[in-house]
Amino acid sequence: MENQEVETTQSIFQSTTAKMIMVGLLTLVLLIPLSFVQDLIKERSNRQKEVIAETTSKWGESVYFYGPILKIPYKDPITLRIENAFFFPEQLTNTSSAEIKTPLQRSNYKSNVFTTKMQFTGNYIEPNFAKKNIPKDNIVWNKATIIIRTTNLKSVNDEVKIKLGDNNFTFEPIHTNKTNDSMESLETGYFDYNTIKNTKFNINITYNGSKRISIVPIGKTTDATMHSNWASPNFNGNFIPNDKKITSKGFDATWKILHFNRPFAQENFEVLPELSKYAFAVDFITPVDEYQQNERASKYGFLVIGLTFLIFFLIQSISKISIHIFQYVMVGIALIMFYTLLISITEHSSFGFAYAIAGTSVVVMITLYSISILKDKRFPTFIGIALSILYTFIYVIIQLEEYALLVGSIGLFFILAAVMYFSRKIEWNK
Repeated sequence: MENQEVETTQSIFQSTTAKMIMVGLLTLVLLIPLSFVQDLIKERSNRQKEVIAETTSKWGESVYFYGPILKIPYKDPITLRIENAFFFPEQLTNTSSAEIKTPLQRSNYKSNVFTTKMQFTGNYIEPNFAKKNIPKDNIVWNKATIIIRTTNLKSVNDEVKIKLGDNNFTFEPIHTNKTNDSMESLETGYFDYNTIKNTKFNINITYNGSKRISIVPIGKTTDATMHSNWASPNFNGNFIPNDKKITSKGFDATWKILHFNRPFAQENFEVLPELSKYAFAVDFITPVDEYQQNERASKYGFLVIGLTFLIFFLIQSISKISIHIFQYVMVGIALIMFYTLLISITEHSSFGFAYAIAGTSVVVMITLYSISILKDKRFPTFIGIALSILYTFIYVIIQLEEYALLVGSIGLFFILAAVMYFSRKIEWNK
């Protein structure tokens, strides 16, 4: 009787269903070390962001330009206090170029930086104080100035000057105690507006920068063009380009923005408004960096482990070859090692090269191990080919952006069809 119970118990544990349950539980257990690998990737990615932020802060951060703005003081006819009126250009034309430099490298981390040359030309029309009922005698014409609001002032490469007609004026920084204001101001010395009215202005400014260039379209008509050798721009901000051309060698973009395209007036009395949210911008981004690719690859870890175990299980069920649970564990650990190899090699080379080395190493290791388990070269060869196809399939999905979901869904459909085909003759009752 006892022998019969022992045989029954052994029969239950040797059944196909029991083996399948154990393999399934092992797959879930291996998600624990896989999550540790994902945490490692996030940790290295955060470290990269910290190093890049520190590096770019020394070279130059995002570039923001708001100006040039004509400022004319006047005496308020009611309070008799001196106030300021701000007038935007009638026509503003901007031509910018951004040359991406050789990445700044610190340790294993690289920062994409650029040098941008920006030229602004245009003109102002006669300021209209009549709508505010300000008498002409109250206007202090001889204390007019030009103002620029910008960021990244420490990375401006040369003196900033404005040419008004035949006159040149140099901008000087205006330092304030506003610690929460990231914008900085530049202002010229006083001049008599009557000596330069109806003349054109010209400004040239060069920045060292990174991440983004944004410009506020304050002209009644603003025409802007930008050229760069960066091949992956992200056009952002409140306005997209009217025309753009992106190639592997860089991009060209143009904007034309009229005053009724944006919700602010051409003149402002007393207070200069904050208009950064109305700027048009270009982000100089890396579409998918190495850590993002590693993170994407790790998200397919459950699929790789599950399908690999399923291949071994189907071979075991079809061929009647016994595979111990310990051998499943060794294969699972080898699959986890792929991701640690991938991230460590990626930090010293490209993602593609690291993926090829890590994938080849793991496929060869599992194939050789399978030969000793299965005592036959046919099944290990099939396992090696299947793993190679699976890793190639995942690499293709990682590289795709717009079609990743489509290709992934089609690939999974064919994998499911293959599993259904090869498992159709398994006797599940045994």
